[in-house]
Amino acid sequence: MYLGIDIGTSAVKALLMDDSGAITDETTAPLSVSRPKDLWSEQNPLDWWSAANEAVCGLDRNSRTAVKAIGLSGQMHGATVLDAEDKPLRPAILWNDGRSAGQCRQLEAKAPQTRTITGNIAMPGFTAPKLLWLQENEPALFRKITKVLLPKDYVRLCMTGDYASDMSDSAGTLWLDVARRSWSDRMLVACDLTPQYMPQLFEGPQATGTLRADVAADWGMDRVVVAAGGGDNAAGAVGAGVIAPGQASLSLGTSGVYFVAADHFAPNSDAAVHCFCHALQDRWHTMAVVLSAASCLEWVTQICGFDDVAGALKAAESHGPIRGSEIFLPYLSGERTPHNDPHAKGVFFGLTHTTEKATLVQAVLEGVAFAFADGQDVLLNTDQTIGEVSVIGGGAQSLYWGTILAAALNRPLLYREGGEKGPAFGAARLARLCHTGEPIETVCTAPKISHEVRPDPGLADRLAERQPRYFELYQALKTAFTKID
Repeated sequence: MYLGIDIGTSAVKALLMDDSGAITDETTAPLSVSRPKDLWSEQNPLDWWSAANEAVCGLDRNSRTAVKAIGLSGQMHGATVLDAEDKPLRPAILWNDGRSAGQCRQLEAKAPQTRTITGNIAMPGFTAPKLLWLQENEPALFRKITKVLLPKDYVRLCMTGDYASDMSDSAGTLWLDVARRSWSDRMLVACDLTPQYMPQLFEGPQATGTLRADVAADWGMDRVVVAAGGGDNAAGAVGAGVIAPGQASLSLGTSGVYFVAADHFAPNSDAAVHCFCHALQDRWHTMAVVLSAASCLEWVTQICGFDDVAGALKAAESHGPIRGSEIFLPYLSGERTPHNDPHAKGVFFGLTHTTEKATLVQAVLEGVAFAFADGQDVLLNTDQTIGEVSVIGGGAQSLYWGTILAAALNRPLLYREGGEKGPAFGAARLARLCHTGEPIETVCTAPKISHEVRPDPGLADRLAERQPRYFELYQALKTAFTKID
């Protein structure tokens, strides 16, 4: 039995996978996000540890005794700053926090090689600009920092007592030399940091330590090995079998990620494409990131008064494609690819007296699909090709949304068994690789296809007509977005 733990934004998920690769049990413990100021997004690291304990202890106790190894995945980029006693100095600043736009400009001025070294443009979501913000705005606290960890790696510290991280998650800090898979002294110096502030680096399937005795006792298992794991997107790709060049996944979680695996470093930073290490050695990937995906659907469900997301989706499906002027910009937390604009805002445009609640939900589904299409355009401007695309994440449960996405992207989408399990399943696979040493291709296979959604030609044509208006709307409003903040 192998245990995968995913430190998400809205919840911690724990999942058990048996020796055949089948999921036998899973649990979830909720998390909340604090937004004390505009553009801010924070969580208390102690809540991650509490939720991890709740999720793991909610799994079948007899099965827990059979766990052989544990893998971790988690939300990327979160700045978790610790003092000399390993206590968090403040709430962690999350991936969708937009306060550090000014520090991004400072970082690239201090380290002109930023995009060459990291393969990425400096964005407020990344970890390094957050530390520059702390240095400028909370200098007394900054001076007390002795370690900077990512969310899943803080949970690892609580589990094992080790300062460790994997390549895929660390690539999202802007402190990693992504091609060389090592900490960059130049990038650390630009933030007045040294390698001593950083955790030790490992490849995803490598062991980073073992469970502390007290944690093992509380969880009802032996002091098993803990694998390095991966950032949530890379771990989700491992779970979906997206490991070979050109294989791709579309993740519909709180955020949305269009992920393409590669066997080499292939950046396109000027278009805000992310280029990170994969969670598997000698592999990389590119990503187009939509900061608000399924979270937009949850939001419109609430403001329109539907009982749940399923009810909102049913109303949208009954309504069908938009034939009027309504368009939605899904920038509730700003946007990354291709705009790199933390000031961007969500917008409903073209409303009339005939606009209904179902129209608004449909506009949200189409707006997120347009955002993914924007991302696909810039991904194809790298030297990669995109082959089959597997849909993962919680949003993968909606085949109706899949018809819209397939039409907007004009390519078939594959829905695989267990695709909604995402990163936790990939983390469990990394745990198995750590324990058994099997070949990657033996473990990280693509799960069985449950559905294939092919583009509907009529809908694809209709969305292709609307997408330029969607893009033009952002261009017309981007100056106004800056003035709002």
